[in-house]
Amino acid sequence: MKVIVLGSGVIGTTTAYYLARAGAQVTVLDRQAGAALETSFANAGQVSPGYSTPWAAPGIPVKALKWMFQRHAPLAIRPDGSLFQLRWMAQMLRHCTAANYAINKERLMRVAGYSRDCLRALRQDIGIEYDHRTGGTLQVFRTQAQMDAVGRDTAVLKDCGVDFEVLDRDGLTRVEPGLAHARERLSGGLRLPDDETGDCHLFTRRLAQEAERLGVEFRFNTQVNRLLTNGTAVTGVELAGPDGSPGQVISADRVVLALGSYSRQMLQPLGLDLPVYPVKGYSLTIPLQDEALAPQSTVLDETYKIALTRLGNRIRVGGMAELGGFDLRLNPRRRQTLEMVTQDLFPGGDLPRAEFWTGLRPMTPDSTPLIGATRWANLYLNTGHGTLGWTMACGSARVTADLVLGRPADIRTDGLGLHRYAASGRSRLAMLPGLPST
Repeated sequence: MKVIVLGSGVIGTTTAYYLARAGAQVTVLDRQAGAALETSFANAGQVSPGYSTPWAAPGIPVKALKWMFQRHAPLAIRPDGSLFQLRWMAQMLRHCTAANYAINKERLMRVAGYSRDCLRALRQDIGIEYDHRTGGTLQVFRTQAQMDAVGRDTAVLKDCGVDFEVLDRDGLTRVEPGLAHARERLSGGLRLPDDETGDCHLFTRRLAQEAERLGVEFRFNTQVNRLLTNGTAVTGVELAGPDGSPGQVISADRVVLALGSYSRQMLQPLGLDLPVYPVKGYSLTIPLQDEALAPQSTVLDETYKIALTRLGNRIRVGGMAELGGFDLRLNPRRRQTLEMVTQDLFPGGDLPRAEFWTGLRPMTPDSTPLIGATRWANLYLNTGHGTLGWTMACGSARVTADLVLGRPADIRTDGLGLHRYAASGRSRLAMLPGLPST
């Protein structure tokens, strides 16, 4: 079977690898010069099934209003001039109920836990190295109110069978000795020992090499113009010529879309209205100077929603969310926030030499990715992972490969597909020739 995968980020590359391992003939198309050069390039480095939590949660609307007036707020909203932004935010707000939160949390945990197992199996199978550590995630609380509220989180973790440990100040420094100097500013924490860390960009590049050994063809510096259809299926992928005009058309038995934040734009001409919005995040990659003042694994500051991760001889500090369209400009105020949290918790890095980066996370209103078939017979989705793309990459790729090849998946796939947004999608599709109305 021939399969075209659109996108060579961590999602597209893992999908290509699992397809090739199962015997498919795979071609990957990407506009960049290499794998993982956009959203997968410098993310926070967390592989955190235990911390896979929907953004849409009870209390978030009130918190969002408060954050808008804070200097170092984790969330910023800037109108991008589109009705889609307003509609997306309205959909997200509708998910901020206890019932929806429980449903979406279960879906995320289902994929993320499976993905961690797939990643571990991959390490064992091919010995891939990517500055990974298995020291867990430590969520630190600065206030007693945050400590008092931890019971709600642990109740969900118990229901999902996730190991955890609630820590006092002494427990924090036992797990992360580098926090000793900040001990009096912290109230406690929640540790998830089964979480991991690693350099997503390094992992993706090395897995791309493994995929090439299996026969995958990566066509970089290749811009896709559009998908060609016959009314019921995708018949070809039209590439852009040197001047942007229609160029070569390539075809395959199946097409997998893994274009992250740009997925919606590609599928709108096909009548598929993907609820995937670009949520901008930032990171610093800081050379390590003093190991005694650096994290051992990942520490997540609950107040500022910023993660500090140890990647070899570097500290990766990432977080924040801006809703403002496809703006990739670097905001110096966000760097100030990242530096402030770093100096407060782990001042062991060389901040003047830090690399400042931004990327667009492909987020759905309910935080659950879009995985599986579409109304087009041979078109599949693996996109919309938001802040959890690295966490869910291997699992969602393995599931996608199984679905594309007609094999039963190892986990349940209900609630993961585009059909959960069918109210808007089907009305558009019903108007297309050759497609039945339902």
